[in-house]
Amino acid sequence: MSFAHGCFRIIHFRCLRELEVGIAQNQANEGRELGGVKGGQPSAHDVRRLAELAAINLRLGLTAFGGPAAHVALMHREFVEQRKWLTNEEFSDLFAMVNLIPGPNSTELAMQIGRVRGGGPGLVVAGACFILPAALLVTALAWVYKTYGQAPAAEHLLYGIKPVIVAIILHAGISLVKSTVKTAVLGGIGVLSLGAAVLGLHPLGIVAAAGLAALVSPLFRVKQVAELAPIARLVSLIAAFVGLAALLALYGGSGRIGLGPLFLFFLKVGSVLYGSGYVLLAYLNTDLVVRWGWLSRSQLLDAVAVGQFTPGPVFTTATFIGFLLGGVWGAVVATVGIFLPAFVFVAIGGRVLSGLRQSPVAAGFMDGVGVASLALMGVVAFRLGQTAIFDWLTVGLGAVALVVLLRTKVNSAWLVLGGGIAGLLVGS
Repeated sequence: MSFAHGCFRIIHFRCLRELEVGIAQNQANEGRELGGVKGGQPSAHDVRRLAELAAINLRLGLTAFGGPAAHVALMHREFVEQRKWLTNEEFSDLFAMVNLIPGPNSTELAMQIGRVRGGGPGLVVAGACFILPAALLVTALAWVYKTYGQAPAAEHLLYGIKPVIVAIILHAGISLVKSTVKTAVLGGIGVLSLGAAVLGLHPLGIVAAAGLAALVSPLFRVKQVAELAPIARLVSLIAAFVGLAALLALYGGSGRIGLGPLFLFFLKVGSVLYGSGYVLLAYLNTDLVVRWGWLSRSQLLDAVAVGQFTPGPVFTTATFIGFLLGGVWGAVVATVGIFLPAFVFVAIGGRVLSGLRQSPVAAGFMDGVGVASLALMGVVAFRLGQTAIFDWLTVGLGAVALVVLLRTKVNSAWLVLGGGIAGLLVGS
């Protein structure tokens, strides 16, 4: 235990230091400091901007059904198409970056957009508000489950929502393809990435290989060693994240149920997890079911199912498990533990991301990662479509939603709400 605690203390100190430096540099570079120069107090404009971030992300957290690919599509609709806060290229870069760091990708994307819009406070506000609705809803469902032995069914609700989500993802994909696939080479890298994703290769390996393939051409045009500095910083950051994940994976836990062990376990999971919800299931099963026996396999599957059918981050599976094992405080420490690393990683990653486009080599790498990330999103959307669209009504809901998205600027939340109502009416 002394070795593990020592490692955690070192990592904690280093991450906090990087967090402070990263946020300070981002604010200086982007000119988005909150409070200006008068005593560090936020201006009315800053407060309005943070309030706007809070309101939007609370709404997204309540309506973002369908998993990470759907969340990304909803954010693209909200922040690129409707509010014009980001260009397609800026959004693609942020999306590429979150695919290179551990943790819940869509939640980290919300944090990245918050950072761009409101600096360090924006990062925290956006992330917390995107997580909070799902965490509260999952806690309530966990109480029902623990009290009555089962969670409420949501089949009819999801029956109507899923086809709409598929349409939203498809619409976002159409827009992103136009700005992400800039050359025939990038198109080829995207096709190869798509094939690798279909074969089930690890997402981190796919995006890293795509980035390396895309930087080959600009690498031959380098005239000065200094031009390699941005890509060197990016590679060092990724290596640090992977090394941290390997180190924390060595922490075996105490085997006893308590708030402390529960927090440390989910802190480890949030720090090491690259990949989909299936990877999360593997981690949880290995330790919580097989090694320690804290949960039965049936309880674990129910927890994962609740995380899948509720809106917002899938990682709120941890909230459900925390409530089962430690009540309300268990839900709190599990939620904080699994999401805390994402806040730190995004703050550090944002420091490296700013300025990458100024280097042709680093920009080439990000272009490759962008098309690979889009390919991963496409595979997830296809698989979701296979399960969501299977009869005339789901085909109709998906088609109507896509037409509305292409021809109007209607907020996606209304389409999700309409799909859910249609599903409930059919099932009643």
